[in-house]
Amino acid sequence: MPYVNSAAPTELGTEKIGKLLKMYAVPGIIAQTAASLYNMVDSIYIGHIPGVGADAISGLAVTFPLMNLSAAMGTLVGVGGMTLISVLLGQKNYDSAKKVLSNVFALNLIIGILFSVVTLSFLDPILYFFGASDRTIFYAREYMRIILWGNVVTHLYFGFNGLIRSSGHPKTAMGLTLFTVISNAILDPILIFGFDMGIKGAAIATVACQLAALLYTFKFFSDKSRLLHFTKPVLQVDRRIAGQCFAIGVGPFLMNAASSVIAMMINQQLAKYGSDMAIGAYGIVNRVTTFFIMICMGFNQGLQPIAGYNYGARQYHRVKEVFIMTVKWEVLVTSLCFLVSMFIPRVAVGLFTNDAEMIDMASKGLRVMNICVAVVGFNIVAGNLFQCLGMVRTAIVLSLSRQLLCLLPFLYLLPLWLGVKGVWISFPVADLISTVMAAIFVVRLMRKFDRLKDGDDSSILGSAIK
Repeated sequence: MPYVNSAAPTELGTEKIGKLLKMYAVPGIIAQTAASLYNMVDSIYIGHIPGVGADAISGLAVTFPLMNLSAAMGTLVGVGGMTLISVLLGQKNYDSAKKVLSNVFALNLIIGILFSVVTLSFLDPILYFFGASDRTIFYAREYMRIILWGNVVTHLYFGFNGLIRSSGHPKTAMGLTLFTVISNAILDPILIFGFDMGIKGAAIATVACQLAALLYTFKFFSDKSRLLHFTKPVLQVDRRIAGQCFAIGVGPFLMNAASSVIAMMINQQLAKYGSDMAIGAYGIVNRVTTFFIMICMGFNQGLQPIAGYNYGARQYHRVKEVFIMTVKWEVLVTSLCFLVSMFIPRVAVGLFTNDAEMIDMASKGLRVMNICVAVVGFNIVAGNLFQCLGMVRTAIVLSLSRQLLCLLPFLYLLPLWLGVKGVWISFPVADLISTVMAAIFVVRLMRKFDRLKDGDDSSILGSAIK
């Protein structure tokens, strides 16, 4: 795809960066915060099921690796599609953007169905491998069976929601996410307690709400008055477009796949050196931390169309400006996570359970795990910048550095000497090392941006960085 040096026809190339980031990030922040609450609501209700709350929370935590793996398959297509559409719109290549839309539809459909078929066929062995015990397998199985039957709905919903945002409609994307959160919060107690469906009710509510939102996205992209809409054939797989989606999406795919490996390793180590209760405690700590990380992801969503469009339009100073501004905000968010973890951990984890032992265990884990969480904000923005500029190799390195290169070895080694506490300590060690690595790559990129003038051929930049 050659870059076209032309005046940007939209606000992405002309409006002030601060105003743009507010315009695109605020809906993303609301959407991602809502998405985080979406998962938290399930955990909160499940954790208060009479008589089984603690075990159910532990069973839910066992599903995290499989959920991350499912998300990885979705991002393989979705992130690549969002990036391509942002750049193509910046180039005013609207016909190709429409083809990307149809390809994202077809690829998500194929991958979603295949993933469900394979995982449902071996569900119990997979869950045991991910840390389930005879005590928690029932709850993990009940939840994941429903989630996997609706997996293709989840893939299509999140994929299309991202494309709605990338095509210049962040408020619509935010509205859809808010709808799923609010409707899920209403359905959860009705199905879990009213119909006495337990953890299965939480899963049904999740899939049902996503299905309703997905139907709206079909209507949205069927409107031919919109710049980005379905064209015949609606379902098509173009090898070139698919290859580009996979090439760009491989970074976040590997990041989510690595998250699955890490979650599996954490569960196995906590089961080995601790108990089912320790796995449940990590599940709670993960939910609390993820709430703040998802806010950062909202800022990333604001960064993505702005950086992608201006990179496509060869306005490099604007790419640098939006990156620096996003870093400041995300570090502020992760610093708030640090303060909550250090000063009010029992209040945070107490939302999820009344079990005194689990509250105590999760509170201590939250403090240790997030000692260095403040620096994670920079790390998140750095990886996203390279990803949305299509600098695949660097994005992959940064995506894997914290989890596989840093966290995984410490998860294995530290518990040998420190037991369960070694699992928690592994996180701040990995945070520091991976942030230093990210800083090295970012400094190199910023220096190259400084040497480029707007309108210069970006292949000069890409050949040195990719």
